[in-house]
Amino acid sequence: MNNVKRDYNFGAGPAMLPTEVLEQIQAEILDWRGTGVSVVEIGHRTPIVQDMIRSVENKLRNIMQIPNNYKVLFTHGGAQGQFCGVPMNLVKYNQEVDYLITGVWSKRAADFAKKYATVNIVLESDGLSIPKQELWQKNFNSNAAYAYYCPNETINGVQFASIPDVGDLTLIADMTSSILSEPIDVSKFGVIIASAQKNLGVAGITVVIVRDDLLNQALEITPAIWNYKLLAESNSSVNTVVVFAIYAMDLMLDWVMQQGGVNEIAKVNYRKVNKLYDYLDKSEFYYNMIDKSCRSKINVPFNLRNETLISKFLDEASQNGLRYLNGHMLVGGCRASLYNAMPMAGVDALIKFMQEFAVASNI
Repeated sequence: MNNVKRDYNFGAGPAMLPTEVLEQIQAEILDWRGTGVSVVEIGHRTPIVQDMIRSVENKLRNIMQIPNNYKVLFTHGGAQGQFCGVPMNLVKYNQEVDYLITGVWSKRAADFAKKYATVNIVLESDGLSIPKQELWQKNFNSNAAYAYYCPNETINGVQFASIPDVGDLTLIADMTSSILSEPIDVSKFGVIIASAQKNLGVAGITVVIVRDDLLNQALEITPAIWNYKLLAESNSSVNTVVVFAIYAMDLMLDWVMQQGGVNEIAKVNYRKVNKLYDYLDKSEFYYNMIDKSCRSKINVPFNLRNETLISKFLDEASQNGLRYLNGHMLVGGCRASLYNAMPMAGVDALIKFMQEFAVASNI
């Protein structure tokens, strides 16, 4: 693949992967670790695969500094599966739950949870801003089984500047788009869910990090493949796991460590996103519509002041190797997703194209 020219993938997910990771997959796809078979063919209960699952767990524990009183699980169904999986596993003894709605994904999670619990909406924002916590702090139910939020909303492009203070409540977070983008204190959460098609690899597997004391609260109707306790007891092998997705995650975690870990990756991510926001803020041709206090550091929505040019902009960007810059169908406009694998060169190329397009369009 060294001679293959790759475009920059600004899509929100599945996201861009490091070229080095794709090259390693290419090199190993026919014969994985000397087994004589492909990683997509080998049985999930073979010792070599079971060892890989444990190895991936240990790598993630080291990178995220996950405390010993947490289990790391790999499950099916994506983040949306966990929109049901979370309440199913946590409301056996208490059906009251709190949800913070700041965008499309947290609203969908709250709607799914209503099938299994009584949902109290603590906060419901306009999708363009997140009000200061003192304005909604009083809305928490102190008796709730948990409080749920999505730190970064990929569609709306809003992100919490800090972890919300939920007092003694168990905090649940959907970190699908933000995991490994910056350091976090895992001990502040009861459960973290993260679907893998962003910074963790390819679609097909979901990581669940769950505190030990929460493992015995599942409803009887909880499917075995989503039951946290059963997953913890079986090395995440209740049924056939997606071996290829875990393999890809293994390579992605190695890549993260090669970059210097999450601390170093976060520095690069801040420089990337700040460069793009700085250009947008100075531009008279483009603009970002999100309140500066809660702008996403990962997914940057933007628009053209002359919206009739959006289709032309997207077409020409794609022709110039800048792919999937269209905004989500629910909100329109444009969006640049800057996950870990997006290099600074990609941001530079985007800004250069935006400058040239603006000049040509203003003639």
